Amino acid sequence: MHSISILILVLVHSLSLSVFTTRALDLESDRAALVSLRNAVGGRLRLWNISASPCLWNGVNCTQNRVTVLRLPGMGLVGQLPVGIGNLTQLITLSLRFNALSGPIPPDFADLALLRNLYLQNNSLTGEIPGFLYDMQSLVRLNLAHNNFSGEISDRINNLTRLGTLLLERNNFSGRIPDINISSLTQFNVSFNRLNGSVPERLSGLPTSAFEGNSLCGKPLEACSGSGSGSGSGSKLSGAAIAGIVIGSFIVFVIVMVLLIVLCQKRKSNRKDFVPAKGRDVEIPREKTVVEESESRSTMSVSASARSSKSLVFFGNVAKTFDLEDLLKASAEVLGKGTFGTAYKATLEMGMAVVVKRLKDVKVSENEFRERIDEIGRMVHVNLVTLRGYYYNRDEKLLVYDYMPLGSLSALLHGQRGSNRTPLNWETRSGIALGAARAITFIHSHGSTFSHGNIKSSNILLTISYEARVSDFGLARLALPTSTPNRIDGYRAPEITDPSKVSQKADVYSFGVLLLELLTGKPPTHTLLNEEGVDLPRWVQSVVREEWTSEVFDAELLRYPNGEDEMVQLLQIALECTAQYPDKRPSIAEVTNKIEDLCSFSSQQMQETSPELFYEEDEGLSQQLHSANSGAPASSV
Repeated sequence: MHSISILILVLVHSLSLSVFTTRALDLESDRAALVSLRNAVGGRLRLWNISASPCLWNGVNCTQNRVTVLRLPGMGLVGQLPVGIGNLTQLITLSLRFNALSGPIPPDFADLALLRNLYLQNNSLTGEIPGFLYDMQSLVRLNLAHNNFSGEISDRINNLTRLGTLLLERNNFSGRIPDINISSLTQFNVSFNRLNGSVPERLSGLPTSAFEGNSLCGKPLEACSGSGSGSGSGSKLSGAAIAGIVIGSFIVFVIVMVLLIVLCQKRKSNRKDFVPAKGRDVEIPREKTVVEESESRSTMSVSASARSSKSLVFFGNVAKTFDLEDLLKASAEVLGKGTFGTAYKATLEMGMAVVVKRLKDVKVSENEFRERIDEIGRMVHVNLVTLRGYYYNRDEKLLVYDYMPLGSLSALLHGQRGSNRTPLNWETRSGIALGAARAITFIHSHGSTFSHGNIKSSNILLTISYEARVSDFGLARLALPTSTPNRIDGYRAPEITDPSKVSQKADVYSFGVLLLELLTGKPPTHTLLNEEGVDLPRWVQSVVREEWTSEVFDAELLRYPNGEDEMVQLLQIALECTAQYPDKRPSIAEVTNKIEDLCSFSSQQMQETSPELFYEEDEGLSQQLHSANSGAPASSV
């Protein structure tokens, strides 16, 4: 019996020694693969301490003595990837983005059977997507964007049944888009390639930005020509049919022109313009700013009796350089139709420009209106848009503000993203966040009953030097909203039922959504999503839960060096602000202090670090965020 026990102990010891030896050999194999990569592409990999364990090298993470994560973004890697990376058989995440890698994907990548996340974007890699890539069924995220890949996208992509992200934009792919039928796919982009044909029906619900820059047609792009049914002569129109269409179109055109002329004449005879002969009307896209014909009687015109009985009331000791008559003579330009009324840019004859906001549906008495406007007028802060004065009449209520030349943060974030656009970098965005936070803190400091009530990116205006100026503060207590609910509900705290009664903690929630908008570049909207909006708090929480945090950030932010740690910290702050329950949210003063510390550290880092690109990646970042995740149910984009 004693000899049997000894034998068992010997066997256990031998087995343990065998496992230890195997793991040591596996780690040596991983080391050899990494050294081969270092020798081939250099960069900052030359700073690795070869005598130390590979698990201690920068960008390398190990689990049970095997390399499972290799994150080397922006490390100055140059040249072709060597054969050998395939020996990292336990690799789960591989990130080589933002380098200068060239050549094809090595064939031994086929041995990375456990690989879930492959990030190769922003290099100069070439060749076709290798066939073995379509057999790597563990892949969840595949990003090959901004390279020189070519060839066709095979319908074998459907083999990757777990794929959630497929980003192939800015390459030279040609041919048609295969009919992709992957239920888990939530991110897809093939823009700016050489693709042709129609967009598969299953992808037709994606935004146009996913397909632009190709020769594609069909939803969400323009309809494909010749898509009608039939063939041969039966599919062609006869000469008589064509002539009928032409004649009918001409008749419809004439009728429309006559109606337009009649309507214009009617408007001229019935409507008193805010802008007289010297003024001018500027056409604005209808869905945003047009004033309907039914509202023409309440445009910014003022009756003669009103002019004689009322005048502009100014705040402070500012010089009264213009009066109501000057304002009515000014040339006007519609800036936008907001939550509480329409805003106009009025350029006075002296050349000075101001913003006139025409309130709709004021719900308080004249005395209460004047009291509350006086409160707003006394709030003077460097990050608030200054209220210069107001005009009150039974039929018209006008507010006069300083004019901000760069417009709103919303327009800059979500405007046309073309080649002429100047992206907002991290320093600009964090500065805007800090300025807005300071303004809201100032408002809240006047007492527990004081809140902004309507925090959103279109109410964050910018000076010529991109400094934030918060507008529309206090108007929620004066007027009823005129805009559709989904334009403002994306920012509204879940406990709010009356938009005129917004608590300070509800302001904090709205500010948190604003921070998420700054970081993601996505416009928030109501849970009834349209193609351009997303329920930001829930979406970000779902992304963090899936451990691919870097995919949260706006691609424009990732063009710039440094700031990755601060972005994550600001994301944490935003998630704290958007907690489901008000008592779980910090005060705006606490938020401001955190952002001040973050911006101060970021500024110090800018002075101390080199301008080389470096980005943390996915799972490593997400671990810092789980503590801030409130656990709300996830939603996909």
